Amino acid sequence: MALGLQRAVPCSWAEGLTGGHEFFISPNVNGWVIVTGMGLPNPTDDVDATFLFLTALSRQLGHVQYFYASRLLHHHAWARLDDGCVTRAYAWTGETVWHQGVETVPEIQTGLRLFEYGEQSATILDAENNLNKVPLLAARWSLDPAEVKFNPLRPVTGIAGESVFG
Repeated sequence: MALGLQRAVPCSWAEGLTGGHEFFISPNVNGWVIVTGMGLPNPTDDVDATFLFLTALSRQLGHVQYFYASRLLHHHAWARLDDGCVTRAYAWTGETVWHQGVETVPEIQTGLRLFEYGEQSATILDAENNLNKVPLLAARWSLDPAEVKFNPLRPVTGIAGESVFG
């Protein structure tokens, strides 16, 4: 497995999406597998670690998408990678720390306001507006996990665990 999970256990969708595990891997949802959890790197802590994690994962899996939003700090990020190559990425952590590739049509259509490296005109309001649009971008690129609907009579189970790489 690409994440090298150990101590893997079945985990409900509802529990998995709360983010209380190092990793939660969903079952297939409309052709996508969602990975969430505290083990995922985030650009607020280390944008280089985020880049390295995503490129390594994409080398193993092919197409990978990443979305990050911190309500507390208003930090946000998204990335698309294919076969280990970044096709699009943007991360704002009080300033732009990752801006790679050509802006996609869904980014433009959702009204995201992106800033270049060193640009000082970003405000908290801009950051909050972008933060609130991250799920819209996820839905346009693939799907928004918060909007996935399941049959309540059939429990949906994924896998939770820890990475051997951590």
